[in-house]
Amino acid sequence: MPKIIGLTGGIGSGKTRIVKVFSDMGVPCYVADDAAKRLMSQDALVIQQIKDLLGEKAYDTAGLNRAYIGEIVFSDPQKLQALNAIVHPAVAKDFSLWLALQKAPYVIKEVAILFETGGYKAVDQTLLITAPKEVRLARAMQRDQVNKAAILARMNNQWEDEQRIPLADHMINNMVWEDTLKEIERLHRYFLSLS
Repeated sequence: MPKIIGLTGGIGSGKTRIVKVFSDMGVPCYVADDAAKRLMSQDALVIQQIKDLLGEKAYDTAGLNRAYIGEIVFSDPQKLQALNAIVHPAVAKDFSLWLALQKAPYVIKEVAILFETGGYKAVDQTLLITAPKEVRLARAMQRDQVNKAAILARMNNQWEDEQRIPLADHMINNMVWEDTLKEIERLHRYFLSLS
């Protein structure tokens, strides 16, 4: 069974870019947000549970109505918790099925809220990606083409780096890309040595 490296970090920290580097090096990578979107769009049971929770408007002619869902859950902690109670178990089951098919020495499991949900207890090692809040805010606004308030609403549902750092086994401060690449190389060698 491959070792599981839980990769996490706040919105705009650069998780996606870093996961791509690991993936390009041949490491199997599971991105929980992508899996959640797929399950919310394709899994009949998940779709029905979301409609029951948030109403028919949660889906439109194009499928999952992310803007509508985000508007509701990021301003209502109870609704967010209820949505997570639908999606997280479905993602956990999906990850288990995916993991059983992997033959590599280790895999990356990228989860935005790995520490917040206690998911870090189910991985072998954790890798935290950090960057200053203002930098993360600017990156996320540019990437998602949304205003500051929308990103701050999402940030408010995530821990600050100060809360995550004590729980992290490894950390990459993702400010200078060349330094980040060196750290990825070093960690890749280390993770290979764990198996």
